Amino acid sequence: MSKIDVAIIGASGYTGGELMRILARHDNVNIKYVTSRKNDGKDVSNLHPNLETLDLKFSNPKPEDIDADLVFSALPHGASMKLVPEYLKNGSRVIDLSGDFRFSDIKTYEKWYHMEHLHPEITAVFGSPEINREYIRDANLIANPGCFVTGAILSSIPLVENNLVDRIVLDSKSGVSGAGVNPNATTHYPTCSDNVKPYAINNHRHTPEIREQLANFGTGDVKISFTPHLVPVIRGIITTNHSFLLKGDVSACDVYDLYSEYYRDEPFVHVLKENKVPLLASV
Repeated sequence: MSKIDVAIIGASGYTGGELMRILARHDNVNIKYVTSRKNDGKDVSNLHPNLETLDLKFSNPKPEDIDADLVFSALPHGASMKLVPEYLKNGSRVIDLSGDFRFSDIKTYEKWYHMEHLHPEITAVFGSPEINREYIRDANLIANPGCFVTGAILSSIPLVENNLVDRIVLDSKSGVSGAGVNPNATTHYPTCSDNVKPYAINNHRHTPEIREQLANFGTGDVKISFTPHLVPVIRGIITTNHSFLLKGDVSACDVYDLYSEYYRDEPFVHVLKENKVPLLASV
């Protein structure tokens, strides 16, 4: 199989670094472009020391000059939607890691992201393979799910689809790298060390994303409450899903069997046996 040429747009941040690390190990991928306006011409290892063995330099080409089979946009929301149409016009397939194209309802995006969407005519496939594998396969534009959203929806879908719950409370803990590479007062070591901080209570942008995706499953109106917390670890998310069951005769074994069967063929989902719990250090 011939290799596909890949471009990573906005590769100087943590997300761009992770993309390079993962894609460099893929036998069928050639990393052709890694872009950064501020670091044009510099070695990638200057910002990502763990990638010292990669012979890659940052560049800053114009969108129309990028010739790649697949483009990853690791730009922040707002910036991504300005450039994604250019890459699509070039004939590239695009995976957008921002929130710009995740919503089927543009008004929901504009309400929660507080900006006008510049390209409401462009639609994307929500990039969760457990939900949309067949659609992703042929999509030109894939909207990568939000970080909290993946755990929230995958831990909820089997129950929601079988109409077993009417209320879900999601409690998520996230490492500081989720806030991005630029330092700020919230992620400053003296602030976050030995501390746990809930944030964006009742107004986190991933809340409507979770609701929109779960609305595609089951027939009931499931109420969703989501609260994220910043914890003093570098990376990772752990989410506790408090699902309130409609039936009182559902046992822990029933739930285990339901999830085991539902995710039996999903390589990225591991259903742990009873009395075992997920750990950030294990991921």
